Formats: sequence, structure tokens, C-alpha cells
Amino acid sequence: MLAPCAQPLTQPQGFLLDRGFQIFLTSYPEAQRSLDYPSLALQPFYAGALVRLADASWHRVADPVRHPLDALLTLLPANGVGDVLDKLRVGLLRLLSLATPPYGFLTAPEVPAAARLAQLGFSAAMVDRFWRPFLGGIFFDRQLRTTDRLLTFVMRCLATGSNCLPAAGIGAVAQQLAGALPEGTLRLGARVQALQPAASGATLQLASGAAVTARHAVVLAVEGPEAYRLAPAELGAAPSAAGEGVGTACVYFAAPLPVAPALREPILFLNGDAESLDGRGRLVNNACVPSAVAPSYAPPGTALISASVVGLPRPGSALDPSTPAGDAALAAAVLEELGGWFGRDATAGWRHLRTYAIPYAQPPQGVPSVLERPARLAPWLVACGDHREAATLDGALRSGRRAAEEVLAQLGRK
Repeated sequence: MLAPCAQPLTQPQGFLLDRGFQIFLTSYPEAQRSLDYPSLALQPFYAGALVRLADASWHRVADPVRHPLDALLTLLPANGVGDVLDKLRVGLLRLLSLATPPYGFLTAPEVPAAARLAQLGFSAAMVDRFWRPFLGGIFFDRQLRTTDRLLTFVMRCLATGSNCLPAAGIGAVAQQLAGALPEGTLRLGARVQALQPAASGATLQLASGAAVTARHAVVLAVEGPEAYRLAPAELGAAPSAAGEGVGTACVYFAAPLPVAPALREPILFLNGDAESLDGRGRLVNNACVPSAVAPSYAPPGTALISASVVGLPRPGSALDPSTPAGDAALAAAVLEELGGWFGRDATAGWRHLRTYAIPYAQPPQGVPSVLERPARLAPWLVACGDHREAATLDGALRSGRRAAEEVLAQLGRK
């Protein structure tokens, strides 16, 4: 098995940095089927969020089942994130999602998420202040053009499980799967340059100049654009997932302890200022303190801060993170914003650790969507990945299992 991506960057000493902001939902059906949860040592987030509004005030949103008292307090007029009817509509959306079978969302009738929220009667304030930053952080789309099929799935998972981080980072999921493979199966840092079908199987030409022969089949487990580059003829016969996709940047900071009281809670912070990401230079959609969720993310005496930007600055712009100067400028701009969130004194001692700029974080998932594509592309080729399923961790795991079952069936071992 070849891992076609480059070797990961070295982690800053003592810190654990996921490649982009991550949350693991324990209720993912395929994850429950495939993974050993106890060995992941899952650490839970608070079931809710703190939303910052345009007047710099903070307002809590809480799960009424897990935090009933906090949820009752959100019904008070002082809470600026929607009114009482909006909170009741969240409950209705939750119930409707629970009424959908685990994978019933894949082929359900669909509209954009924004239209679904409007149909349910959510106020403009609730949509702008909560749903746009919350779903924008999940789907990297603050316009809410993403299919409401995924809204249904996410709400179902949130209602039936917990939001967590593995103590050893999200990479522990891949490490657990890789650990079950026979020794010598996995080769890292081996970029595949081209695929050449053979009478039986295929030959993989590596960027190093070496070649690997696949005697039976190739499993193409790469993002949409790379899959289309490697197998354009085969993917051309199916709906193409080589669209532009959506991107994000995750900026990490180290903070000396003690941090401001607000930052000691294992909770998600959302930018609920609807006008703050309209091109006026403000960037941060959501932030959190991973080390407040799982202390193993930071060395003793420090905290790890994560801030996420939806979309990437234009290539060649002053904040383009692909250049050293742009990376530094982006980190400085994000830190300046977070100073406005938590106080300049609170952020004065923060140190930029790393920025992960991910141009293709997810494939396009607008309407009309195709959230389940065939795994078999040719007799010698099987594909899996988030461009073959819903672009969630669960979808990636399910896609991988379906691809494996295709190969086993081909070998007569299913």
C-alpha cells in the first residue's frame, strides 16, 4: 500500500498539531463499526458553543440534553443568538434528523442548507449568528450552499454522540487502521506519478523513478483532483468530483499558562458577526483550545490555540500563506483578531507555531449532490475517498470499506 502524499511536517516540540481543525463525532456509524474507541482515549468537547457577536459580547449555545441548565439560560432575552422560537426549531431539526435512518440522508430529497433552515422558520439573526459560523466551520461554506443532506447527517450525529478529540490526535485513527496491517505493507512518502494498466492489474510509476506492480487491482485513495489526474479516462465515465472544492487555513499558537478564563473551557468559539467576513479583512470563523479538550496536545505550562479561516487568501496577496512573508502576515492578522476576541493582554504572549493551508479541504457538496459513487472504476481500478462519499471522516471510512470489499470480491474472498 502506497501513501502518495509527502511526509508530514515535524511537530513543534511537545505540541500535537492536527492538519487542520478536527472534531471526531463518536456517533459516526462507520467509525463505530471500524475503530476501537477505548484505545483512542477520546476526550470530549463541551456540547455547545460560545458565539461572539458584533458588539463583542459572548453568548452561549448549549445542548439541552447534555447541559439542560445552560440550555434554559439561553432562552433568556439577554442571549443574542436567536429567540425562544429559534431554540425550539433547533429541537425540531434535531427530531427530524433522528427520524432519518443513519444513511438515509444519502438519497433524500435535497435543497441547500440555507433553504432548509429558512423552511424551518429560523430567524435571520439565528442563521447569521449561529448557523453560518457553525456549519461554515464544518463545510467551509458560510453561504450555506452545501446540501441539507449533510446538515441532516451532522445533526443526527450531534444528537446521538459526543464531539471529541483522540488523546493522540486525529492521526491516531489512521495509525490504528495501519497498525492492523502486516509489517512492510505500508510505504510512506512514495508519490505516484502515473498509472499504467496492464493485462492483469497495473503498474504504478513513482516520482522517484521506481515502479510498483499491482498484480490484481489498484485502490485509488486520493483527493478528487489527484484522482482525476491519475485516472482521467476512468473517472470521466462517472460524475467527476474534480471541481474546485473548498479550502481552509488553520493557524496554531502556543500560549503560556494561565490563559484567560474563557480559554480554559473545552468549547468551540464562533464568529457570529455576520458582517465580519465580507472582505473587510477579518478572517477567523471559529477557534478552540485543543489542549483544554485533551491536555496531551500541549506540553506542561502551555496551551495550544487553534483558529480556522474559511477559504484561503488569494494567491499572491499579502496574506497568501504559501509564501513565508504571507504566512507570517496571516498569522499576525489572525492573532490581532483573537486579541479583539479575548483581550490584547491575554494574547500578548502567544507564539505562532504553524499554519496549515489546505486548498482542497473538501470536494464540492452543493445541490445537486452525489454522495455515494461507485467504488469500481475499471476491472483493475477501485477508488475511495471523500469524493466518492459524503465528505466526512465517517464517509472516508465507509468509502474505504466499500473499496476493500470490491477488491476482496474480485479475489473471491468476500
